[in-house]
Amino acid sequence: MHIRATGCLILGLAGVLSGTVEEVLAAEDLSEKNNLTVTRPTRPRFPDDVFSRMFPGLPPFAPQTDETREQAKQLGVKGSILDAEDNLSDPKLSITEPTFSPNNPNNPNMTAGVTFFGQFLDHDLTLALKAPLLERTEPRRTTNFRTAEFDLDSVYGNGPTGSPELYDTSSGDIKFKVEAILGSEALSRNGAQRFDLPRDPSNNNAIIADSRNDENLLLSQFHLAMLKFHNAVVDRLRADPANVTRSAQDVFKEAQQQVRWHYQWIVLNEFLPLTIGQDRVDEILRNGPRFYRVTDRTQDSVFRSPRREPLIPVEFAVAAYRFGHSQIRPSYRVNFGAADGNEFFAFIFTESAAQEGDDPNDLRGGKRAPRRFVDWQTFFKFDDVNFRPNKKIDSKLSTPLMLLPGSPVPAPGLPNDGVQSLASRNLMRHVNFGIPSGQAIARVMGVRVLTPAQLAELAPFNMDKSTPLWYYILKEAEVFENGLRMGPVGSRIVGEVFIGLLKADKDSYLTVNKNWKPTLPSATPDDFEITDLLKFAGVVPPLQ
Repeated sequence: MHIRATGCLILGLAGVLSGTVEEVLAAEDLSEKNNLTVTRPTRPRFPDDVFSRMFPGLPPFAPQTDETREQAKQLGVKGSILDAEDNLSDPKLSITEPTFSPNNPNNPNMTAGVTFFGQFLDHDLTLALKAPLLERTEPRRTTNFRTAEFDLDSVYGNGPTGSPELYDTSSGDIKFKVEAILGSEALSRNGAQRFDLPRDPSNNNAIIADSRNDENLLLSQFHLAMLKFHNAVVDRLRADPANVTRSAQDVFKEAQQQVRWHYQWIVLNEFLPLTIGQDRVDEILRNGPRFYRVTDRTQDSVFRSPRREPLIPVEFAVAAYRFGHSQIRPSYRVNFGAADGNEFFAFIFTESAAQEGDDPNDLRGGKRAPRRFVDWQTFFKFDDVNFRPNKKIDSKLSTPLMLLPGSPVPAPGLPNDGVQSLASRNLMRHVNFGIPSGQAIARVMGVRVLTPAQLAELAPFNMDKSTPLWYYILKEAEVFENGLRMGPVGSRIVGEVFIGLLKADKDSYLTVNKNWKPTLPSATPDDFEITDLLKFAGVVPPLQ
């Protein structure tokens, strides 16, 4: 799902330089520069926070040449075999009329919001700034500016001292800044006031630790939910008489740990089983990773000493975790409006330059307007009526992703280098990074291998016998799992990286106390789901 490298749309930004505040042109994960700015750049935790290879002994799926790169680009353009060819005449009918998106079938096992939670996770794990789209790229010389941990550094930044612009201390406690959306009460059920990320009033840029999380409205509203989740945990701790005399710093640290552990619980016990299957999660937890070297002791000219911290492999960042791109629908019901029949439907992106202004008719980020808030009842199952299913994992991408806005008119978080198809960008990076084929990895893993006949649509591209890993992973989910979850290769890569990172993190609940159970209020005792998080954060006003 991406959906941190994207599941998910993996388009983003972040800062590169350390030290003083500077304007920094940002970049998507493993990609080119774009037009967003970061007001407080970040730095890698260690100078050797780079990317690695999970299968270093396997050759690239194809020669790393301009010809191959162009061929990969053409495979992903609008109208290609990857294009779902959606009818984009009406965002509401795109959802309610099956004939508008016949190549985007429903996945009954997931709700629509899982994709965007997956994208949020991606942005918590990886951020690369220098990976040119038109030349070879070496993983070991590509810096990861996020920590390879589920630690929410994309939310907390460098903490209250290092990133004071993120925090509000006016209450005496350390909370995150959030801002009310003026006029939202008139467009919200029961007159509920809605909120947005804090923004620079001069340019509407979000003031958050990772501005990629303002790339689309759904993601920005989930980031907002995480800010409010932290604030609600602080309030709960402070309401306990035992904490009355504790310092703001102590309460902050305990709140941060509670937020992180409940978030990690969701990752391991909800998101990952939905994505790869509980049976596979249990097997990796029981036996450990087989192919992901969590502690990479390889020593080369990049490292001055053997590596002891986990690295993110490019097979995960560039390929496997971008499975979520196939689950993004052309449009969504964003909220229910103030009354029946007043819902806000919108396409995820439109290419029209007319979409500029404070309130465009698509879901691009970097905007604030009274109707630009999310009713999460559409995206997760709070009841049996209002939620919408996710799309299956398969080898089709929604048409809006084939022509992303950004060129020639800049759009926040979106590419302005002329290659506007998300599929083309993914496939071109396979060439640049020398990613092995899906077939080669499947053989090493000892799992079923897709046959050339099952990949016959790739024969004109000479990729039916040696297939780009990303496409292979989408296809194996479609063929072997009916699109309901990832297939054997994709599941193994994503599952091993997720669980490997949680076990390698000395501060994760899985390492500190593997028997820990959630302590915050939830619908089911000793459990905690995304719906519980959103409710506790106070971002799910009732519709009735």
